[in-house]
Amino acid sequence: MDQPPCWEFLQDRILMTAVEVKGVFFDVDFTLIYPGSTFQAEGYVGFCTRYGIKIDQDLFSQAVIKAAPILDGSSSLVYDEDIFIRYTTAIIEVMGGAGKSVSVCAREISRAWADNKHFYLYKDVRPVLEELSRRGIKVGLISNSDRCLISFQNHFGLNDLIAGAVSSAEHGYLKPHPSIFRSALQVVGVQPQESIMVGDSFTQDIEGARRVGMGGVLVQRTNNHGVTPVLPEDVLVIHTLSELEQFV
Repeated sequence: MDQPPCWEFLQDRILMTAVEVKGVFFDVDFTLIYPGSTFQAEGYVGFCTRYGIKIDQDLFSQAVIKAAPILDGSSSLVYDEDIFIRYTTAIIEVMGGAGKSVSVCAREISRAWADNKHFYLYKDVRPVLEELSRRGIKVGLISNSDRCLISFQNHFGLNDLIAGAVSSAEHGYLKPHPSIFRSALQVVGVQPQESIMVGDSFTQDIEGARRVGMGGVLVQRTNNHGVTPVLPEDVLVIHTLSELEQFV
């Protein structure tokens, strides 16, 4: 895949830019925030118990891994709320859940995911966003979640640090569809060749950004349920957002 003209990836994955970076876009879930116990094994047990569904919480990590391809399985990339319900249903079923109540329970879990109170901001997020803002670099959000990004910014007190945000629920297409990236670039007011996308999904965030001429930086935090994707040699990988500052 051709690289954007302003990006040169060296063999050790150190990133150099020939054009000043004016915009940095972030994915939201598992890049800026992470779920609390509501969406861990014990949380699923709680939801399922209310519906009379028996599951094995020890199978949670395995279930998340097996369900993950569903989120990348939309060929049209048209936003569909049901994709998250199918994903949650698959997790419950791998954990041993069965019966007519599974889909109803999965819908409740999926809707609860949009509630910011169940999530926490990674400790490295605010300092990095504040530093980018101090340097005059515009910050944008691009998310596949159906979470309202305005309420997200309000809840975590990020309003003064975010120049613009686009969610797939509002836009109509999921990442990595090119149109959601182009829309975000337009909202923030920057060009693709002077922008980078930072996210935890190579397929959704990095490949999608590259297709429209943006740079991409993959965040691999420790909580990945044992999933270690095979990446192309030229992908820049960081493990905390604090590492991003040396490349921007």
